[in-house]
Amino acid sequence: MSEQSDKLQLEFCGLSLDSPIVLLSGCVGFGEEYTRVVGYSNADVGGVVLKGTTGDARLGNPAHRVYETPDGMLNAIGLQNPGVDKVVDDILPGLDFSETRFLANVSGSTIEEYERVTKRFDESPIDAIEINISCPNVKEGGVAFGNDPDMSARVVEACRAQTSKPIITKLSPNQTDIQENARRCIEAGTDGFAVINTLMGMAIDAETRRPVIGNRQGGLSGPAIKPIALLKTAQVYEVAKPHDVPIIGQGGIVSATDAIEFIIAGASAIGIGTALFYDPLVCKKINAGIRDYLERHGFASVADLTGTLA
Repeated sequence: MSEQSDKLQLEFCGLSLDSPIVLLSGCVGFGEEYTRVVGYSNADVGGVVLKGTTGDARLGNPAHRVYETPDGMLNAIGLQNPGVDKVVDDILPGLDFSETRFLANVSGSTIEEYERVTKRFDESPIDAIEINISCPNVKEGGVAFGNDPDMSARVVEACRAQTSKPIITKLSPNQTDIQENARRCIEAGTDGFAVINTLMGMAIDAETRRPVIGNRQGGLSGPAIKPIALLKTAQVYEVAKPHDVPIIGQGGIVSATDAIEFIIAGASAIGIGTALFYDPLVCKKINAGIRDYLERHGFASVADLTGTLA
């Protein structure tokens, strides 16, 4: 591999990535869909986060599930998935683990479900486990785990006891104090963070006076949330840096400049999601732009650029 390409390589939670780009959960299914895109190269992608997986199969929410907004997208898929046993037994064997790193996304409605799904993935060849703590806790009246530091820590601690694989906690922006939440998750045993998950939003059909999304509200992603995601990444970095806990910065990244800003704010890697829907080969362009920036500014690696905000 050339010296120029080496600049993009990095270590994240003990995993060797060929690129700082991680494809976000829900955007490329269970991975095999994206690898069929003409022009795809595994050198362009450091890791792929698989679709959110629960203990049992889920059909998801009623239509409409996706709606385009100015500079963004609302989605309320509802964690449609075939269940963890189907994923581990039938889907994972079809993935080429020599191509890139594959990360499971664990979701649940109870602590027990998180434990069950994590344990099942621990027994699989998956490289790491991302915990989606934005799910509602059905035993606590539907309050999302990720919006309460105590609940977040309980989920991380429970999952930590079920696996020796790296755990990456996906933090919600829909909470009062993301730094306190990050502190509690570090104490509970998380190895890394994904910052941020989607913001809650709504779209209304003025003619019918009804919500466009069948679930009434959905997660807002895309360029519209980038300033918020940047701020949250920088805030979490202040907490994570002393503990050497790395961050996947995500939220509205559509260009190399966006990615570089997140790295400067404290991200060790960057997540690409919504941009893939209108430019499936955007990763190649982002990698080229990051590489050029590192060359022009005299940085030997992405790691050297991380957290250099003045």
